[in-house]
Amino acid sequence: MIIHKLIANLGICLIISFSSLSHAQKAPTFTLPGDKQKVNLDKLKGKVVYLDFWASWCDPCRKSFPWMNDMHSRFDSKKFTIIAVNLDSSKEEALSFLEKVPANFQIAYDPEGKVATKYDLKAMPSSYLIDKKGQLVFAHKGYREGDASEIEAKIKKLLNSK
Repeated sequence: MIIHKLIANLGICLIISFSSLSHAQKAPTFTLPGDKQKVNLDKLKGKVVYLDFWASWCDPCRKSFPWMNDMHSRFDSKKFTIIAVNLDSSKEEALSFLEKVPANFQIAYDPEGKVATKYDLKAMPSSYLIDKKGQLVFAHKGYREGDASEIEAKIKKLLNSK
C-alpha cells in the first residue's frame, strides 16, 4: 500500500513530535520531478535543506505553507532551501491545493511514496533538516505554529555551522 494512502487511512495527520537524531546519518538521496525542474538532493550539498512531506488532504500541511514561505524569504537562498514533497497520487490534487495555498519554494512530486518510504514517514506533514554535508540531523512530525521558533533556531544554528 502506498505510504500516503496508509497515512490517510489511519488518520495520522495531527501527531506532533520533535526528534533530534541521536547521531547524524546520511540523508536518503533522491531525484524527483518538480514544478520547474527535477529536484536532486545530492546537488544541494553545501546548503541547509528543510525537507517537508505534504499532501493536499492534510489540514496541518495547509497551515505550514505560509510559515515555509516566510522561511524561504528570510534565509539566504545560497545557503538554505526548502523542498516540499507532495505525496498525492494525482498531481491535479496537488496543483489544486497550490492554487489556494501558493508555495514560493521548490515542490517535488512522489506519487508512489518511494522517497517517503526512505524517510520512514509516519505522520503528515513530516519534515527533516539536512545539514550542509547531507546529514539528516532533525526530524519533526506534524505542524503547530508554536513549534516554529524552535525549528527556526535549529535552521540558524545549521546555517552558522561550518
